[in-house]
Amino acid sequence: MEAFSSKFLLITFAFSFITHSIQASETNTLFIRNSCSSTTYPRLCYASLVKHADFIQTNRVLLTDTALNVTLASAKSTSAFMSTLCRDRGLKPREAAAMKDCVEVLSDSVDELRRSIGEMSHLRNSNFELTINDVQTWVSAALTDESTCTDGFQEVNAKDNTQTIVRSKIVQVAQLTSNALALINKLANSRG
Repeated sequence: MEAFSSKFLLITFAFSFITHSIQASETNTLFIRNSCSSTTYPRLCYASLVKHADFIQTNRVLLTDTALNVTLASAKSTSAFMSTLCRDRGLKPREAAAMKDCVEVLSDSVDELRRSIGEMSHLRNSNFELTINDVQTWVSAALTDESTCTDGFQEVNAKDNTQTIVRSKIVQVAQLTSNALALINKLANSRG
């Protein structure tokens, strides 16, 4: 009878643990969905952050920091892709110039996103307003850089869908940056 009682308690505990884990995961996912609803690109926001739900939980600072890190990873990947395309000798001079300019401004964007992430690590109640203002400024500058990149390609008639491929990658980085900025603004307003 004692073995049955121990097994019953173990099964009850396991079931309770699993139920709690599922509820927590649903809460975390709902937090991300609700937070992303205030961004310009809510579907992209949710898709890019939901896989980090267990880490973010319902923490606005972790949500914002994760959004910045996801954006930085995308910007770095796109920059590397553009650098590879830039070395392609089949580009026309105007295409190559636009690509080179784009790589330069993307590099600036990557630096600004890195600075933002670094500054977020120093976010405290005592320096909140100053720190969040710096982060907003750097992320806004990164977004401007990304827009400059796409503008440069509008003047070029690229062959082999180069313009379409580049534009779609830059647009995604810009949309992620826009979403991160919206989440930063929401974090800033939560303290106001």
